Amino acid sequence: MSPRYFRILAHSVGGAVAIALMFAIATGVGEPLMMVPFATSIVLVMGLPEAAPAQPRAIVGGHLISATVGVVLVAIFGGDWWVAALGVGLAIGLMQLADAFHPPAGISPIIVATNHAGLTFIAVPVLAGALILLAYAWIFQRLLGDNRPVRWI
Repeated sequence: MSPRYFRILAHSVGGAVAIALMFAIATGVGEPLMMVPFATSIVLVMGLPEAAPAQPRAIVGGHLISATVGVVLVAIFGGDWWVAALGVGLAIGLMQLADAFHPPAGISPIIVATNHAGLTFIAVPVLAGALILLAYAWIFQRLLGDNRPVRWI
């Protein structure tokens, strides 16, 4: 098997294993919302690990920024559809300003608004999930012999 096809296969298997672990963790801690923002993050990190949005700063920062925006807006205005829309727009801008753009994180204000999630959502599942994803990706890349992430901060 050529190195290119091996990498594609390895990243595909790694992504499937990550999704399975995410399901197990979310079920084990009773936090089904953990699955929503991180499924697409896993696809990005496993499928395009060299991309800027797949780097640690973007993963952790993007998820924290988006979740915090959602929680703050819902606390002020309630969980209406327009609050979710405003949250996504603000999250996009703030992620870009912070150089922590992670597109999968953009769903967090929608999750917060539709589920009326509070402050604890920022810690669990968001921060916990981002750190678990980051640890998994780092271990996975080391097992493949990759020197990733390319940028920590």
